[in-house]
Amino acid sequence: MQKEYKSDQVHTMDEAKEPAIEYGKVYTYGDCLKLEIEEMVEIIRGKLFRMSLAPRTKHQKISGNIYFRVRQQLEYSSCNVFHAPIDVVLPINDKKRTKSTTVVQPDICVICDPKIIEEKAVFGVPDFVIEIIAGKDVKRDTQYKYSVYEEAGVGEYWIVFGEMRFVEVFILENGKYQRLNAFSEDDIIPVKTLPGLSISMDDIFEGV
Repeated sequence: MQKEYKSDQVHTMDEAKEPAIEYGKVYTYGDCLKLEIEEMVEIIRGKLFRMSLAPRTKHQKISGNIYFRVRQQLEYSSCNVFHAPIDVVLPINDKKRTKSTTVVQPDICVICDPKIIEEKAVFGVPDFVIEIIAGKDVKRDTQYKYSVYEEAGVGEYWIVFGEMRFVEVFILENGKYQRLNAFSEDDIIPVKTLPGLSISMDDIFEGV
């Protein structure tokens, strides 16, 4: 969830600690629409997390490089590429969107179904998601988000390890992620869910 925040507030990601939050409560998208929190938050399986208000410069450079390359290659495609902050509300079968217990902000996501893109948020499952680890968010991206992306049916998930300069690629097969490979150095990574699209490691880490 995107919230307004003060420029002098700097936090690292952790469970949100604002006084208005009830500990042990399972939060939904509908709950977050009502909360008065002066920062950006995510909900993962009903647990509220706050996000860093000032991503590291390395993270920003990597994110910008990937976004530019993907957008460039999708120029004549019907697919759309987005970068954080953007709320992606992952659906629960047979329940209203306000009852969703997972609202995430992927670093990069590609969506080819225009019907799920609305003004306030994306209400549905992206085709392709990339998360960038350039700090202490390893568990969030490799366990929590990995799990909810797999369950929701995100077709392809990349985890970019900024410090170690490699990328792990997971492809959804029969409802479970299969690790395609780990890419490094001068590899070129194909996007399996979007034939014809690829990103080189040189492009991802250009200027980093």
